[in-house]
Amino acid sequence: MTVSTPSSQAAQSGRDRLNDIAKRLERALRLEQEASLRVRNFDVMEDGHAGLTFGFDLLNATGNLRGRYILKMAPAGVTRRGNTDVYRQCPLLRALKARGLPVPDVPWASSNDELLGAPFIVMERIPGRVFVVWEPHSSFSRDPADVPRIWLQAADLLAQVHRVDWRTTLPGWEEPRPLTDELNQWTKILKHAEDPAWYAAGMQLGELLLARLPDEAPVGLVHGDFQPGNILYENGQARGLIDWELSLIGAQGLDLGWMLMMIDPQAWHPNWQPVAPLAGIDVIDAYRASGGPATANLAWYQALAQYRLGAIACLNVKLHRSGKRTDQLWERFAPSIPYLFGRGIELARQAGH
Repeated sequence: MTVSTPSSQAAQSGRDRLNDIAKRLERALRLEQEASLRVRNFDVMEDGHAGLTFGFDLLNATGNLRGRYILKMAPAGVTRRGNTDVYRQCPLLRALKARGLPVPDVPWASSNDELLGAPFIVMERIPGRVFVVWEPHSSFSRDPADVPRIWLQAADLLAQVHRVDWRTTLPGWEEPRPLTDELNQWTKILKHAEDPAWYAAGMQLGELLLARLPDEAPVGLVHGDFQPGNILYENGQARGLIDWELSLIGAQGLDLGWMLMMIDPQAWHPNWQPVAPLAGIDVIDAYRASGGPATANLAWYQALAQYRLGAIACLNVKLHRSGKRTDQLWERFAPSIPYLFGRGIELARQAGH
């Protein structure tokens, strides 16, 4: 007799859901593209921690590979706004692809629930692997002579993104988001912090940031999570920039501040240090040399990055520990939350002088 445990039931439920999405996707593609198309090797993407990002192969009538793709879906039952509005990435990625940036093409997309039960985009799968900054895949060299090139290529790519004329490339896509709105968004997320010390430190940082708001210029396209963990590298070369869920039109210092946080050893617990054998000034210099325009008020923007990620981590730790969205990475990440807020407070104070 086979005993069904809660964990095995959950695993079976997950497999059933994957199979259901794969079947619906295949039916949709057959209706919109070719009746003989077949979806194979459909599964959750192994890199990252997005449960609504799937990879699959598409075969033609003779069983030959037509292409490899990524499916991103909106979460069910959630208001479609900002990072939960998956379809908003479709016009963005198509515009950037047409301009020559290394982003995935989007051959198919839908803004309604009819085909898959939620809005979705299907993107080409760019070859390569992301560089997870705390635990890079073994295929990446750890040689101190090699790793800096990963970060410096990222800085160059960020400058390319920031040079996009959003008014002509993305007319009508979105209105610029003021920094006050950006701060308020993460203050709401911070309220999910279950540790009183985390909440107190986060609130202190938020108040310092609000009291020291800088000039927002330059305003333009912002990726929102720009770092090597969202860049696909192949043979040491940056090939694709992915994961645009947090993108917006706003103060572009947001992106460079985020990279400076990722590279800063003081922002992280000693057991959760980035693999980054170079200094923040090296990233700034590479970004500036490639024409990046957002080099002012960087202490403030890094402090904002610490606030944003600290708030995100508080929410995700809560979801993990409550069992609503389990992901062991956030348990390992949790000890860095005090460091994120603490380093942010230090930087915000510097920004006031």
